[in-house]
Amino acid sequence: MTDVSVIGCGNMGSALLQGLSASDQYAVTACDLDPDALEAVAEYSSRTTTDPAVATESEIVVVAVKPDIVEAVLEEIELSPDQTLVSIAAGVPTDVIEQYTDATVVRVMPNLAAETRTMAAAVTEHSVTDDVRELLDAVGEFVEIDESKMDIATAVNGSGPAFVYYLLGAMAEAGVDDGLTPEQARLLAAQTFKGAAETVLQSDRPIDEMIDSVCSPNGTTIEGMEVLWDSDADAAVADAVTAAAERSAELASNGDNE
Repeated sequence: MTDVSVIGCGNMGSALLQGLSASDQYAVTACDLDPDALEAVAEYSSRTTTDPAVATESEIVVVAVKPDIVEAVLEEIELSPDQTLVSIAAGVPTDVIEQYTDATVVRVMPNLAAETRTMAAAVTEHSVTDDVRELLDAVGEFVEIDESKMDIATAVNGSGPAFVYYLLGAMAEAGVDDGLTPEQARLLAAQTFKGAAETVLQSDRPIDEMIDSVCSPNGTTIEGMEVLWDSDADAAVADAVTAAAERSAELASNGDNE
């Protein structure tokens, strides 16, 4: 088994710990200064610690803290050239991190679906290693991208789950308004999103063609789609993605100016 440490056991760190634990391929050390956070992830961890020095004993060290404290954490840990440091901090470029460590630096933008091993992630193509590829494979799917595209990837897959939850919630609420129980509407909406996403992943067909395949002439779906096509729904989603990408770029800019 590969030794992995996760420094920072908040939402994303916890999700990674759960996914890696479920894969049965990794011995995972959880590191956080908050005892309550460590207690919450203890069942998914081979060991827990409040000491970053203990976490740095692993082959792969994942820094899963907020962007504004990344540099403070990096100053506290010492890694060798034989180790890999994976950063999931939005807006913090690899060249900034490399100033603080001798390890190979790989930047990843994952999402919370790592918890169920259905994560979508983007990783810097110039520095990704086979070990990191295997780690990402263990908890979902990933794409290798130029680091200059990391802000838009952060918006699409990093922030994206919240946008999907919003749309899923709207569909479920509409079902409740017209007579379904909250439990029925939630299950139907969630499974519909899951099934549609899986169909996209298993097909090379364009999205528009897949929409057409659900729309029978004079049927129910085409009536609903006419409403969406006549609305600004697509523009609102695009604006949400753009806003998230711009914020990621702002985080990077603020880091450069500090």
